[in-house]
Amino acid sequence: GPSMLPTLNMTGDIVGYEHLTQRFGKLDTGDLVVAIHPSDPSKLVCKRIIGIPGDKVCIDPISFHRQYITVPPGHYWLMGDNLNNSTDSRVYGPVSGGLILGRVFARVWEQWCL
Repeated sequence: GPSMLPTLNMTGDIVGYEHLTQRFGKLDTGDLVVAIHPSDPSKLVCKRIIGIPGDKVCIDPISFHRQYITVPPGHYWLMGDNLNNSTDSRVYGPVSGGLILGRVFARVWEQWCL
């Protein structure tokens, strides 16, 4: 969908992700990740990590009334790059690390696959 524009196109982009970083390394702020949707386990989401456990993050940086939350242990604050059109942690809250499938390491555009 449009939540990751302009980083990812709405159609045609294929992303690859790996699951070793979270198993042996560490996910960090700025990483793009693929996760199971917290409200609908039949769907996957691709979002950017804005906050890691212990970070204090602004719940909605485009809101006039700024509120902050501390990301709880074992959770991440995920947001789309297109804040005006993204369903993310601003809606469903901190995401359990157990729902994160992996860190995006590559994307392929449709024209490369022709």
